[in-house]
Amino acid sequence: MEKSDAVASLGAEAPALSSLLRPAQVRAALKANDRLKLYLSVLQAASAHAHHPREAALDLSREIAAADISARAEADWLHDLPATAVREGADALRVPDLPRLGLRLHDDLGVMARPLIEGAGANAALAARVARWQGSLQALAGPVLTAAQIESLTHGQRERGDSLHITVMDLHKALNRLAAELSTDRIDGAHCWQLAEDGSDRPRVEAFMRGLNRTAPLKFDHPGLDTAATRDGGKLLIQNDIGTNDAHVLVIQVDTASAPRVITLTYSDLHRRRFAFFQRLLAEVGAHWGDAEQRTTQGLNQGDAYHVGTARFEAEDEAALARQLEGIGERIVFLIDWNRARKRLVHFVSRDGAVAVLEATARARAGHMAWLNAGAERLIWDAMAAQGASQFRLGDRLDEVLGEAEARDYLVDVMTSAARHPQASALLLDQAQAQLARRLRGRRGDDELLQEHAAYCHALAQGLRDALAHGMEHDAPAAERLAARAKAWERHADQLVVHARELADHQPQWRPLMLLMGRGDDVADALEEACFVLSVLAGHFEAAGNTTGWNPAVRQVMNELADAVLNAVQDHVKALAVARTLGEASQGEDQAEYLSSAWRVQQAERLCDELLRRARRELAHQAREQGDAVALTLGNELAAAIEDASDALLALGWGLRERTMQRMGVAST
Repeated sequence: MEKSDAVASLGAEAPALSSLLRPAQVRAALKANDRLKLYLSVLQAASAHAHHPREAALDLSREIAAADISARAEADWLHDLPATAVREGADALRVPDLPRLGLRLHDDLGVMARPLIEGAGANAALAARVARWQGSLQALAGPVLTAAQIESLTHGQRERGDSLHITVMDLHKALNRLAAELSTDRIDGAHCWQLAEDGSDRPRVEAFMRGLNRTAPLKFDHPGLDTAATRDGGKLLIQNDIGTNDAHVLVIQVDTASAPRVITLTYSDLHRRRFAFFQRLLAEVGAHWGDAEQRTTQGLNQGDAYHVGTARFEAEDEAALARQLEGIGERIVFLIDWNRARKRLVHFVSRDGAVAVLEATARARAGHMAWLNAGAERLIWDAMAAQGASQFRLGDRLDEVLGEAEARDYLVDVMTSAARHPQASALLLDQAQAQLARRLRGRRGDDELLQEHAAYCHALAQGLRDALAHGMEHDAPAAERLAARAKAWERHADQLVVHARELADHQPQWRPLMLLMGRGDDVADALEEACFVLSVLAGHFEAAGNTTGWNPAVRQVMNELADAVLNAVQDHVKALAVARTLGEASQGEDQAEYLSSAWRVQQAERLCDELLRRARRELAHQAREQGDAVALTLGNELAAAIEDASDALLALGWGLRERTMQRMGVAST
């Protein structure tokens, strides 16, 4: 027997007992709400399994436990029901235990509605809806449900008309309002009644509200975050309505009867991405969600229903429990209007980038509501327009100009500034414009791309020089590994060139960079080709039984050639680093250092020309002695590829010199 029934048996009409009856009824109604949502999820899971019988039925074990269904037989029946459902014709579903499910829905709908439709202040409209649905549920005598019946029970869109699902949500909202009216205590804003008599619940509610109130100002005047708390047997129940959406609800059960102490959190959400976002936020305070596919109702109810999941927290003592409750409360505000903010952010970054921005602002305890209030996308567009047509053209995306990572960081900065200065719209616009201008000027993305590309060229040149120094021409397995690494480095370098080309397609100021990157890619291609040829040569020597490889003269000149190119690449890297700091006001010693590095790159090309000719003479001499024409051909290709890298470095150096001279205000010659 429910406690509300026990109280009612004492005389429900007696005025002295009414204050005891209503809170107990509300508590029972909230528990019935949990069960009703579970029953509808079971029905949805049955429908999904019947339509896709080869897929495993959704595991609702966590949801069954959260609904406090302790009877083993009842829990097992609900757990197994989805797997027993089969399609009946084209548009019907056969559920063997349908009458039993209908009875559970009927009875718990009555329990949930009872405090709202009985006694003083009864809601006649809700009473009529409940009576109509109870009549429909009583009529579920057979094992077959039509598609129309399933739709009428489970859909969540009001424009389609009423449904049992919508009625349950409306009852839930009305119960929350009633609970607030019945509360006998307020703890830091939470409506509370019938908490533990020994006072042990108060610090737990205080911990939750401490976290909630810390960040609640970030919602500004948006409704939401109403909290109610009560006790049911051995569990403290805390509920937060988050926002105004019917299906956006969070319920916490705190069980301290055994060790460790356990928090069970049930969360419902219309949006899959926001659901995953909240899962990650709560993982920071110890939430264990398990396999996401088993914790949500994603894909059920034709994609229109909310997603539901349950998280479990464990705490060894009261201090740990308080930290977890505080952490949960602190993060709820970042769910309010989350999807609206995400949709506005995708004007500037990718979908994943938008979620990353929202996560970063949540962790910074800035949130997104201040940014939305300040104009959201209009604020960013105005900041972009203020940079002038040379930086942004009509239709340009922020991430196309700054790059994805830089665009995300900028958006986080703007949203953080908005939270710090929520009333200063003019100041915020100035800050947004200044922050964007600073990133466009000071980030020097062109230099960063060139330096990153040069790093891959250096890795290629270093790997080739080391391979030749260790005689890798007669170690085929090692040469193959080098060729594989070189291919990976060259592929990464290619991706940087593709990125530069995409930037140039959208912004004319990136076209000189694209030309430089193209020349740099010639260096990477030549060095990767040299590593590949070395692996082919090593394989040839191994197949021919040649365990010594080249003679000392060939090995010497090949090493000198590789050394010369490695030194040239190192000078190029140094020249890039110095060039980044140069301008019209730069120091003379910095300019001299740059010019010296650039000059050594030019000298290396001449040295490599001479070494290539010498290598060819020595290779021809070895071929005459050994009669190995294949080794001669491959050796010539290897030496030529290394020398090609020096030619490409020279062309790249001239292009870099021209740009650097322009920065210093000197006409290049």
